[in-house]
Amino acid sequence: MGDTIRLGIAGLGTVGTGLIKIVRREAALLKARTGKDITISAVSARNRDKDRGVSLSGYDWEDDPVVLATRDDVDVFVELMGGSDGPAKAATEAALNAGKDVVTANKAMLAVHGQALAELAEAKGSVIRYEAAVAGGIPVIKSLIEGLAGNEITRVMGVMNGTCNYILTRMESAGLPYETVFEEANQLGYLEADPELDVGGIDAGHKLSLLAAAAFGTRVAFDAMELEGIGRLTIDDIRAAGDMGYRIKLLGVARMTGRGLEQRMSPCLVPATSPLGQLEGGTNMVVLEGNAVDQIVLRGPGAGEGPTASAVIADVCDIARGIRVPVFGQPAASLSEPVPALSQTPAAYYLRMTLVDKPGALAKVAAVLGESGISINRMRQYDHDGENAPVLIVTHRTARDALDTALAAIEGTGVVVTTPVAIRIEEV
Repeated sequence: MGDTIRLGIAGLGTVGTGLIKIVRREAALLKARTGKDITISAVSARNRDKDRGVSLSGYDWEDDPVVLATRDDVDVFVELMGGSDGPAKAATEAALNAGKDVVTANKAMLAVHGQALAELAEAKGSVIRYEAAVAGGIPVIKSLIEGLAGNEITRVMGVMNGTCNYILTRMESAGLPYETVFEEANQLGYLEADPELDVGGIDAGHKLSLLAAAAFGTRVAFDAMELEGIGRLTIDDIRAAGDMGYRIKLLGVARMTGRGLEQRMSPCLVPATSPLGQLEGGTNMVVLEGNAVDQIVLRGPGAGEGPTASAVIADVCDIARGIRVPVFGQPAASLSEPVPALSQTPAAYYLRMTLVDKPGALAKVAAVLGESGISINRMRQYDHDGENAPVLIVTHRTARDALDTALAAIEGTGVVVTTPVAIRIEEV
């Protein structure tokens, strides 16, 4: 590479234009910190004529990102197009086959093809860096793979989708129903073109699968992840959780257990006083736990032009410095095939149900829970209209399978008006 690192940037959306601004604005700083001049040789995007608010003069234009990825004057191919397949994957493979290093923000591509791409990179003597793919500007990949390299990681968890956290905190602060805040977020441009990627937990699940692979030395196993979005949450759940000292977050949790690799992205209750419980708006937070370091909490902006471009240029700087590590922290061939855990780690649960207002209804519910080996920690009944009685129950730790069996039996008692809602309470 010599004294200059030459970039080819594919994708000129928010992150791509942000990267161009940083390369121009911080040229002297980047050289001081890496000892190299970082320049841009060529760019590529779907629309050549779009006004992006940044001049592209001085850069060659390539209509085909695959051609861009294989240019002789490109040392590092920066993939910012997105999508698990299509041009992003084809161009990334072309860059690796040409011996180029790759920096990407594409969590979907790595979640689906991470193992194959890691093997290709190692075979060609190249590296793939992807700090921007997880939690925006938070340096969580570097922290996990490099900073905590001497730790056996015991748990990874976090809030990794700012849109969902915005929706939940906005519902709580404004007292608005999910549908109203969803539309508000859509009008503000916070949602993906396919909103289910956000509110369905898919986007955050992609990110968690990458963290799990790096944390536990396994192949990426997104297909084995338990996914549940926030669409079924109501303002009543949020208010009731707050009344009991909790807040609801779309929380990702990964841990290696005796039953296998547990990966889940789902709504959870967390203590309102905990770092995760205090997280507001579109901010992300990742918690890493290791046997030597105990717990590390990383908090910051999870998206946006500046934060995500900051993560991209940090990866470019590491390449310029000669820092070369395997994609997931150890050689791809040494990554084990994970065995998905068939059951979740036991936990306490929040239960919300509406009972018919007649003597013995609550006793029947308690009896069914007891017969299933589930004990009640606390219980609260709210004002009711004389026909139906809203009831909240917090259980002691129990297995989810036992809880599901109990809830099915409760529905068969004839005393519940609506299907009971159960939300895990995560210890943080």
